[in-house]
Amino acid sequence: MQITSPAFGENESIPSKFTCDGESVSPALEISGIPESAKSLAIIIHDPDAPVSGGFTHWVVFNVNPDIKEIKENSVPENAIEGTIGTGKTGYTGPCPPSGTHHYQFRLYALDSRLALDSSAEKEDVEKAMEGHVLDQAILVGLYKR
Repeated sequence: MQITSPAFGENESIPSKFTCDGESVSPALEISGIPESAKSLAIIIHDPDAPVSGGFTHWVVFNVNPDIKEIKENSVPENAIEGTIGTGKTGYTGPCPPSGTHHYQFRLYALDSRLALDSSAEKEDVEKAMEGHVLDQAILVGLYKR
């Protein structure tokens, strides 16, 4: 299974368009190699380098159709649910590190079920609900420094 972006490569800089210094829109993502038995996908974008305890979550989206091959820039997959992120709101917020280079982890999970959660679910809620249901996972790391 693989997650990539046409906007940046593995361990490459995320263009400012997708950050707080630009439009703060989500980059396009390409997904491949999903297990045939997958019932849903989840994506979590997280910055473990953030100075807050446990890092900062930039996007949580789950119950994504496993047949999807791409997520277009600044869009949410049809019928998917966006969870609550580090700002306390739903949706995507772009990287905005206070100092230094941060590593933004774009994690993709293939699940054997859909998650019985709503938009109030945070990263930890989604991770707990996924326990025992992850068929495969992939990661793309993008860098950003202001």
